[in-house]
Amino acid sequence: MKPSSSISLLRHGETIGGARFRGSIDDPLNPTGWDQMCSAVGKQRWDHIISSPLVRCADFADSLAAKDSISIEHDERIKEMHFGSWEGCTAIQLMERDADALGAFWNDPLKNTPPQAEKLLDFQARVLSAWQDVVVQYRGQHTLLVTHGGVIRIILCHLQQHPVQRLLELEVGHASLTRISHKDARISCRKLLSP
Repeated sequence: MKPSSSISLLRHGETIGGARFRGSIDDPLNPTGWDQMCSAVGKQRWDHIISSPLVRCADFADSLAAKDSISIEHDERIKEMHFGSWEGCTAIQLMERDADALGAFWNDPLKNTPPQAEKLLDFQARVLSAWQDVVVQYRGQHTLLVTHGGVIRIILCHLQQHPVQRLLELEVGHASLTRISHKDARISCRKLLSP
């Protein structure tokens, strides 16, 4: 019998600049975001941490790894989707500027890529490449991924066989923590914390 493994998916907390299509913009956590993430992890321990290199994830992940003497790596493949010309814009700004395009994206992001943005299938391929590596490389361990809402949605769609174009239907709040456990061929998902 193979040992059980778990991978915890932690979304970053609130960031400086508020809610917007942030994508590759490298804004840090605000004080509330730090508190949210500290509350989410509590006293839990992991064998290894993998983080997005963007500071809203990496700063907290590096701090946690140093505090608990846990090995850490940063993986470009678990960065958020690049939103092209929408990066830095709020939903309200986009509603005023191009409500039809925003509505089409919300309804079917697979067919309605924002201008100059990363295509959803490219984003999915990038994220699932990282996911498969984590599952294989850290089998039998308890691993923490510190990442973004879009990345977590892609992984959950994959595991739950949910159509990727409906990923925006999945709620992934700031500092939400979801544990994926797998033993032999069985996989289970459990949301531990969703602020």
